[in-house]
Amino acid sequence: MMRARDLIQSAAARLTASGSPDPEADAMWLLSDALRVHRGALALRLEDEVEGDALEWFRQALSRRESGEPLQYVEGFAYFYGRRFLVDGRVLIPRPDTETLCEVALDRLKPGMRALDLCTGSGVLAIIMALSGQGEVTGADISDDALQVARENARLLGAKVEWARGDLFEAVTGSFDLIACNPPYLTEEDMLHLQPEVAREPGLALYGGADGLNFYRRIAKDLPERLNPGGCALFEVGLGQARGVAGLLAELGCVDIIKDLSGADRVVLVERV
Repeated sequence: MMRARDLIQSAAARLTASGSPDPEADAMWLLSDALRVHRGALALRLEDEVEGDALEWFRQALSRRESGEPLQYVEGFAYFYGRRFLVDGRVLIPRPDTETLCEVALDRLKPGMRALDLCTGSGVLAIIMALSGQGEVTGADISDDALQVARENARLLGAKVEWARGDLFEAVTGSFDLIACNPPYLTEEDMLHLQPEVAREPGLALYGGADGLNFYRRIAKDLPERLNPGGCALFEVGLGQARGVAGLLAELGCVDIIKDLSGADRVVLVERV
């Protein structure tokens, strides 16, 4: 049995030694989970004694984080666009960068549209589009493991999404009015220098070929048959990739590049004429 304050201090020291980039914050997140209190309320519990199941869970979670497992996997969830999603080693952890793609998709999604979230992963984009009440939404992925997570997220959040398994457009039939996609886009060089936490995420959801553009090329080739006239397709891109992706889409229609909150080119959008 130990006081919460002492647990945080000792855990932060262990995480510092293991190379955690933010050891004290990690320790506090884990302890708030162990005590089942909101992170902001932990300051009121620092003198409490931690024992029993809470202490055992904290110790196990700390060991996992100390080994380099991402905090979100240890906790079992991540927040995205104001909602809590289940995540584990079967799926990529949703990033704040992708909220730009989500906002653009919501702005473009209208009643009666048929929408597709390609490379859906944990299902965050498909689910948030479905919860908006606009259109009919399909989420597609090649990974059955990822789709299991996506289905559970949809169930917990009450979202109606049609899920489909297959390699890109092979998973679905017909054409769509809106296609949103956050494909694997890390380059061969990127994969050689992954942060330890990122290296724990599924490589299938990360690697986009030597230059990171393999999936964009494949998708662009099939878009004329899959994107309805007047519809739009939008893609998250990595740093320095926007103009290359825009060039792949230029023959289809009007292309725009949208920046994220940090000012980086983050989303490439094409409207089919």
